Amino acid sequence: MQAPAKSPQLRSLNAPDWLPEHTGAGRPGTGPQDTRGPAAQTSSSGRRALMLAVCCMSLFMVGLDNTIVNVGLPAIGKTLHAGVSGLQWTVASYTIVLAGLLMFSGALADRIGRRTIFQVGLSLFTLGSWMCSLAPTLGWLIAFRVLQGIGGSMLNPAALGIITNTFTGKAERARAIGVWDGVFGLSMALGPVLGGILVGTAGWRGIFWANIPVGLTAICLTALFVPDSRAPRTRRPDPAGQGLLIIMLAALAYAIIEGPAMGWTSPQITGFFALAVAALSILLAYEPRRTDPMVDLRFFRSIPFAGANLTAVCAIASMAGFLFLSTLYLQDVRGMTALHAGLTLMPMPIVMALCAPLAGRMLARRGPRLPLVIAGAALTIASAALSRLTGTTPAWYLIATYALFGIGTGMVSSPITNGVMSGVPKSQAGMASGLNSSSRMLGQSLGVAVVGSVLAASMRGTVRTSFIHAAHGGWWIMACCGYAVLLLGLICNTRWAKQTTARPASS
Repeated sequence: MQAPAKSPQLRSLNAPDWLPEHTGAGRPGTGPQDTRGPAAQTSSSGRRALMLAVCCMSLFMVGLDNTIVNVGLPAIGKTLHAGVSGLQWTVASYTIVLAGLLMFSGALADRIGRRTIFQVGLSLFTLGSWMCSLAPTLGWLIAFRVLQGIGGSMLNPAALGIITNTFTGKAERARAIGVWDGVFGLSMALGPVLGGILVGTAGWRGIFWANIPVGLTAICLTALFVPDSRAPRTRRPDPAGQGLLIIMLAALAYAIIEGPAMGWTSPQITGFFALAVAALSILLAYEPRRTDPMVDLRFFRSIPFAGANLTAVCAIASMAGFLFLSTLYLQDVRGMTALHAGLTLMPMPIVMALCAPLAGRMLARRGPRLPLVIAGAALTIASAALSRLTGTTPAWYLIATYALFGIGTGMVSSPITNGVMSGVPKSQAGMASGLNSSSRMLGQSLGVAVVGSVLAASMRGTVRTSFIHAAHGGWWIMACCGYAVLLLGLICNTRWAKQTTARPASS
């Protein structure tokens, strides 16, 4: 006997199309599909919550790696004799690979299967973390950070694609994304303290050990509890577009990071800037001609979608610059130990972790404008306040500004993710999540590269003696990024902007 049909609302909340138990009606062993009682529905809700927890573990690992590595930068610099540019490459080598491969990984997850790519990413990231702990020189550390980046590029697109296809209702998706972003804040909260403990007890190599148990646990739980899913229509690979994207990002990062040392007008730096522009121009001309482009540029006709990606670049650039400058300030200028510096940074990630779920609830009830305006204002004010740091700034001032910065970073993440994922059909979830993560990693790469280069260009002596003056421009660049978040939050959520969301679908 045919089972009675579900209402659209019930199916949206409880029966995502891609789950094995809800696909292929009539498939042997599936049984009745639509007659589940309350106990079965509760079991389904529990399974979805467990899947969300497993996916969040990957984000926890990536977020933990961000703050732990930043806390360990001064120790890495002393042990491996690395200057400011070397420390920039320790961060940028990872983020450039992430940003360059996220789109490819998202499309690959849609084609091969999100769980499969998720497990491969976990394995590579865990292996890369272990090899980073063994790196004998700065060059080898950067190479192993590249391996970490390859694995990391597979995590967020696959995990976010799984979440998007699991939580299909608008409100429940917003709440799930709020939890997702809250986990990121929690990982950042634990990162400085755990990083300080590991650097203080085991040296900087210990900062990479924290990823290993989390990665191994996530691999096992994924195999047991996360079902596979893929897009109904596979997308063709785009090696040319992928290569152009990597060339653009690598050339731009190299020019920005090495510019202060080689000279901004030197032939080598000018040539790399020109190469980045040429690669971007060819990419924009090439992608629309493909049947299955790596980046479907039609989605950028939606103002909220384009604005969410630009907001991600600005907000994450500000956060990356904050972590880079604050770590050097606390340890090299104030003379704090790694643990003391981690504890001092704690107000930012703790407040971030508290504000992220709150932003998810605000997003579900009132839309993205309010959390984005709050985020932009907090980032702007906090960055401007940090430009007034001295070698003897009182502790209460640091706590207040770091907490205010945490409000900004906590409030911005959920609206960004929701804006990107809501602007595309479910079949493009991997591509959209890859683009969302690419925008964030591009912001992180640019934040470290630009702020670090401004610092290096203004240095006149050691970090201890010249940091305060040299970092002044970097703090104000971060303030400008925060103000851009505020303006985008206002502009991209007007009635006119929302009317553009229908254009990509109708193209």
